[in-house]
Amino acid sequence: MTDNRKRGEESLAKLERELKSRDRAEKSRPVKIAAAAAAAILLIVGGIWFLASRDSGEEITASDETTTSAEAPTVEPLAMTRATALPDTVTCEYPEAGEASREISTPPTDDVSATGTVNVTLNTGQGPIGMELDRTVAPCTVNAVEHFADEGFYDDTVCHRLTTSGIFVLQCGDPSGTGAGGPGFQFANEYPTDELTEPSATPVIYPRGSIAMANAGADTNGSQFFLNYQDSPLAPDYTYFGQISEEGLATLDQIAATGVEGGAADGAPAEEVRIETATVG
Repeated sequence: MTDNRKRGEESLAKLERELKSRDRAEKSRPVKIAAAAAAAILLIVGGIWFLASRDSGEEITASDETTTSAEAPTVEPLAMTRATALPDTVTCEYPEAGEASREISTPPTDDVSATGTVNVTLNTGQGPIGMELDRTVAPCTVNAVEHFADEGFYDDTVCHRLTTSGIFVLQCGDPSGTGAGGPGFQFANEYPTDELTEPSATPVIYPRGSIAMANAGADTNGSQFFLNYQDSPLAPDYTYFGQISEEGLATLDQIAATGVEGGAADGAPAEEVRIETATVG
């Protein structure tokens, strides 16, 4: 995890340098494009990289703001299906990575199903959060999450992070409760990242009700995941792998309504969210 954080910090510093250079170039042009001054940077918070826009409001006049609004591209919602279907079975890899926060075996790797769905329910103190995991978009991810639930890896763990501004997620899946824990192995990104021909910082909407994996960079998926209780604009760097049930969304809305500890926009939920058990089926 330390190496992942170091790589993330180096990437963030590089992006910030690029942004400053880009801002200087934009200011030298006869016509300013305000959207360029809101270039995206990636932040690492608790192991997830999230896309954020730099505030350039002091540089925008009323007329510039109107033009920017008219010219700003629409952020498209993430499609819930692959452009090209996978074969019925795939082979997965789960190489060792760091120390496990809780003892867990490695998921099966051969002939992993890439068809159908599997239901997993997170039973929390606030109520159940039902999840329908989609093997057709992310078979290796679903295989791992189902394995975690089967082996009790998620039982008696807290969801350590809630965000209430910009992005709207509840992050869970770390037995250590710190945001730095995991299963002692990692696996590659799947949809949508594996359908991109090259890395993209262009955000997409991870819609309300979608579930995606947290990571500390490309192909560093472990056990942590996040639940979108509202639409969240993010770079397409997080494996989408399922949907939250209506009952689960009602539970999430209740959790979000209590806010973040200390009134912040990002941090531990004000009221502890503990997964008592995670059950399959």
